[in-house]
Amino acid sequence: MKYDHVVSGKFIARPNRFIAHVEINGRLEVVHVKNTGRCRELLIPGCKVYLSVADNPERKTKYDLIAVEKDIGATEPLLVNMDSQLPNAVTEEWLKKGGLFPKDAVIKREYTYGKSRIDFYIEEGKRKILMEVKGCTLENDGVASFPDAPTERGVRHIKELQNSLAEGYEAYILFVIQMKNMKVFKPNDATHKAFGDSLREAVKAGVKVIAYECLVKPDSIAINKEVKVDFN
Repeated sequence: MKYDHVVSGKFIARPNRFIAHVEINGRLEVVHVKNTGRCRELLIPGCKVYLSVADNPERKTKYDLIAVEKDIGATEPLLVNMDSQLPNAVTEEWLKKGGLFPKDAVIKREYTYGKSRIDFYIEEGKRKILMEVKGCTLENDGVASFPDAPTERGVRHIKELQNSLAEGYEAYILFVIQMKNMKVFKPNDATHKAFGDSLREAVKAGVKVIAYECLVKPDSIAINKEVKVDFN
C-alpha cells in the first residue's frame, strides 16, 4: 500500500480528535488526523509526523496525518503508521497476494453477519471464513497491544465471530500492527478487560486470533511477518 505524495512536519497540538496543528515548511497548517483514537503516546508536541497531500483541492484541509516517529530511546525512532483506514486495505492487498489463504480464494469486503459488518468474507473451496481486522498502533517496549480505548463494538464483533462457528464458518481476528520489530502482541486488559476476556473466550471456542507486524515507510506500508500472541 503506497501513498502518492507525502511530506514531513512537526506536530504542535491536537485540538480535537479530527484535526491537528502541524508545522510544515515553516507554516502552521490545520491537518486532518486519519485516526480518531486517543494516540496520546504518539502525538507528542515537537515529534516528527508524515502527511499525505489530499487530491481534492476543494477540501478544507490540504493534508492527512498518516504516520509519526515515536521516540523509544533507541538509535532511531520507531515509525508508526496511524492511518486507521489503512489496515483493511493493506490486508486485502496481502490476502490477494496469497497471504494466509491461496491466491484464488474469493475475497469480499464488508460482509453482513448477524448485527455486524464483518471486515472480510473469504471462500476457499468448501471453506467459508469470516475475518475481522483490527489496526494496532499502541506499543510499549516492543509489546504491541489493543485496544487503546474501550471498544464495545469490538466486543460485539468477537461475539458474532464466535457464534458463526456453530454455522460452519471458520473465524479469524487479525491484528495488523502498524509498525515493525515487535516482540509480542497482547490484549490491553488495563484499558478494556472485557475485550481481552472476550478474545480469550473466543479462542477457546475455536476463533483463530493472529497478529502481523508491518514494514512501514513514510509513504508506504505492507504486512510483513507474524508476531506471537500472548493472552497471559
